[in-house]
Amino acid sequence: MLAKSLVIFICVGVLAGFLYGLYLFDLKNPGHLVYVDGSSISIVTEKSDFKKGEEIKIRIVNSGTTPLTFSDTSYGLQVTGLSGVLMYSPTSVQVISKLEPQQEIEFVWDQVKNNGDPALEGLYKIRVAGLDDQQNKVEKSITINIWK
Repeated sequence: MLAKSLVIFICVGVLAGFLYGLYLFDLKNPGHLVYVDGSSISIVTEKSDFKKGEEIKIRIVNSGTTPLTFSDTSYGLQVTGLSGVLMYSPTSVQVISKLEPQQEIEFVWDQVKNNGDPALEGLYKIRVAGLDDQQNKVEKSITINIWK
């Protein structure tokens, strides 16, 4: 016969593991897109773990109710290492770009850095930044993994 306290500890451990697993699953799901009232921007990729050399489709979505303005045609997109060193930014033209509410733009990164070298395995941060109609900065970043 098992002790009463052992049964309680096992039940609490199983429940805690289940809830933590749900939390991590929701955290690792990059396709989670929520529309909000006000200014908001979202970055959506089809997954968070990519094989080395695989194309990464990056969707920038205005997930708010106000238009967003960007200073160029790259829509403020930057891919950096976790240390903040810029690895990739799409070529852009200095012209004001706009994303209306629920409008999106898609970029494809072929895992080649701006200097022409292929990206190494590791963690990368994808970041976008723009301005809302009251000139407040709106930004978002997500983390992706590149594996062998």
